[in-house]
Amino acid sequence: MTVPLQSADGDVGSAAARVAAVRRFDRFYTDAVGALRSGLLDSPYNLTEARVLYELAQRPTTSAAELRRELDVDASYLGRILRRFGADGLTETTASTQDGRRRDVRLTRHGHDTFAELNRLSDERAHRFLGALSEADQHRLLTAMEAIQNVLGGRPRADLVVIRAPRPGDLGWVIRANAEVYFEEFGWDASYEALVSRIVGDYAADHDPQREAAWIAEVDGEPVGCVFCVRFDASTAQLRLLLVDPSARGLGLGRRLVEECLRFARLAGYTRMRLWTNSVLADARRIYERAGFTLTSAEPHHSFGHDLVGQIWELDL
Repeated sequence: MTVPLQSADGDVGSAAARVAAVRRFDRFYTDAVGALRSGLLDSPYNLTEARVLYELAQRPTTSAAELRRELDVDASYLGRILRRFGADGLTETTASTQDGRRRDVRLTRHGHDTFAELNRLSDERAHRFLGALSEADQHRLLTAMEAIQNVLGGRPRADLVVIRAPRPGDLGWVIRANAEVYFEEFGWDASYEALVSRIVGDYAADHDPQREAAWIAEVDGEPVGCVFCVRFDASTAQLRLLLVDPSARGLGLGRRLVEECLRFARLAGYTRMRLWTNSVLADARRIYERAGFTLTSAEPHHSFGHDLVGQIWELDL
């Protein structure tokens, strides 16, 4: 679930609050990993120098130009690092056999030994770091780290999507997610959360698995969407609680959840599907229209703290 960022003065979700949150995380993380210390892991080398050493250890030979492109390090700064490595006996430089204008750099035996020791110390620090946390907190931390890497690294997220049946804890997530998203986006009050709680509670207490089902959409192992198919009458199924978290929109999850719901309803023997929505939910309406639903009625009402227009959409199966 996406949580709104809040500044000290209560400004929720503003650009300034988000920038402040990023900078606050930067300061926290550099302290946590010791990035500001003069020597990484009590070695003579700082964080940037240790990263250059790591890159050199990953390939038999390279050039300063390739390291600059890989690490986006200032050329003069990288030059000073490589000269220091050479003076310390960590690297050797030779003319390239492929291009006489290029100078190749490789680690010496001493350089590989130095890297191996730094690598060992880094592993030990990671073990201590994780060992201070509970199993649950380790999972939360590693999941968050992977999410940051995926987002900033531009990983194609559509490949990470799973549509599955609910597991223990998922129904609670459905209630919370609906309450949070509809409050954040439309200002709906607690009466909407109460409605969702009743729908989910009724499903959990007494649903017919042959004719009723629910699905959770997840990305990278985290729930980001849901939909329910429940009985309206003997021949009509009802689609309920379609939701896609804002953080996961653009992946086609809403369409996939509706398709799963329709597929199940047909197999369960229903001949019609209906749903109730509100006119303000434009994105959801577009999904329903593309799936073939037709608007059959609309009626103004006051619910969830707002004047709304409720709509019934139906589809012959």
